[in-house]
Amino acid sequence: MRLSRGTFQAVLKGRKLLEARQPASLRKAYATNLPGEDGFDPVKRTLSVLKRDIVRLRKQIGDFFGLEPHSTSPTRDIDEPHQFYSWQSHCDVLIIGGGVVGCSIAFFLLENFPGSMNVTILEKDPTYKRAATTLSCGGLRQQFSLPENVQMSQFGAEFLRQLPKRCAVEGLDPPDVQFHPMGYLFLATEEGAEQLVANHDLQLDMGVKNVLLTREQLKTRFPWLNTSDVALGCLGLENEGWFDPWSLLNALRTKAIALGAHYVQGEAVGFKMREQADVLIAGADNSKPYQRLDKLVVRLADGERRTISFGQCVLASGASSGEIAAMAHIGSGDDMLAFPLPVVPRKRYVFNVHCPDGPGVDLPFVIDPTGTYVRREGYGGHYICGRSPPEGVPEPSTADFDVDPEFFEAHVWPQLAHRIPAMQKLKVKSAWAGHYDYNTFDQNAIVGPHPYYHNLTFATGFSGHGLQQAPAVGQVVMEMLIEGKLSTIDLSRFAFDRVLLNERLLEQNIV
Repeated sequence: MRLSRGTFQAVLKGRKLLEARQPASLRKAYATNLPGEDGFDPVKRTLSVLKRDIVRLRKQIGDFFGLEPHSTSPTRDIDEPHQFYSWQSHCDVLIIGGGVVGCSIAFFLLENFPGSMNVTILEKDPTYKRAATTLSCGGLRQQFSLPENVQMSQFGAEFLRQLPKRCAVEGLDPPDVQFHPMGYLFLATEEGAEQLVANHDLQLDMGVKNVLLTREQLKTRFPWLNTSDVALGCLGLENEGWFDPWSLLNALRTKAIALGAHYVQGEAVGFKMREQADVLIAGADNSKPYQRLDKLVVRLADGERRTISFGQCVLASGASSGEIAAMAHIGSGDDMLAFPLPVVPRKRYVFNVHCPDGPGVDLPFVIDPTGTYVRREGYGGHYICGRSPPEGVPEPSTADFDVDPEFFEAHVWPQLAHRIPAMQKLKVKSAWAGHYDYNTFDQNAIVGPHPYYHNLTFATGFSGHGLQQAPAVGQVVMEMLIEGKLSTIDLSRFAFDRVLLNERLLEQNIV
């Protein structure tokens, strides 16, 4: 089912996307949290808001005079009791998913508004053994075809540069994500050369520093590269490379905790609604009372079930986001609720290989026209490589995290050996599989409010780009929830609305 353009545009006529959120702003959520309901005192609320405004004013003055960013937010010793993975029955903002996206959102909320709200993150696996974040290859690139994706990666690169100061915590060493600034090298055949040029032109207009290389220039610069079927390449010169995903996750999580974030270990299993007869939703069946998301039902590790009341809920649970959205009747209701969140898990393999005669330190993060990728993993002839299943090859089962060795033999190694002949002689040392949040609609992130539930915001569906886009999404979601407008990056095109309108936002540089 799809709403007609005329029907849905009539729903949106006369208002911007974020204006629909105003009835459920955090300020209203504060007003409803009276003493005895969640333990917050109005006087303390007022003082904390004043404190927050002073901190923001100081930050704005620093920005105006070009002072270096630094941590202006008070932090606490994380060794003292801080309700880490302890229960929270009420909160202002509940973030479902404690991966890098969820931690980034918590960080930006509390960095900008320290001490003024209860931010709670629900994470079912505090070890992160199966998290897409920690199983990522850690790539950062700005070579995209959509302006928003370029901007998010530019923001991410700058944030990584500022990370040691912004995520500093007293008593701990400054975080270091071990960034390797080697750049991406996208290769194109004759068929794909025109698109590569168009991408390059867009990126240059946005301040990205990269260069187009002809077949001859590629061969001169990278003599180990087979360019027989390559027409053109694009090499990133700045702000591209790879880094340690765990270090970024740990830095954001540790700083968020120091700023007051609460982590709850458990799994989302359902929502509880509350009727609001005074709320009318344009384009919905208002003959029935509006049902507001009120509480999340959580199953703890011992099987016990509890509920968390929230003012705002952010769904940032990666590959399980579609399943959790369905618990709120998204995809099984009427009108706007008839459209499911198109996010499902997809399994991807990563192979660690050793090739003693392979390329050295001059190897960039190479992206073959087939989508096969390879980069260095340290030194001494070690590399990380992989690819998505080619067209016509079934997607692997997501019922487990097992690796299929035949996939490497059939679809990865032949292309590596063709592109880099030295890799005809290599040995697989290890391999792993991860599940990422694949957006089946258009493979781009879904960031923004749900058009029916005014207190539910999506931050999911990154389709493999979540790690590098997490800092920008943290900033953007903070602006959505608190300021009601997008000041840093306009991600309004990435909202869930495009699913209702059946308007795909296609990225050409998908790996």
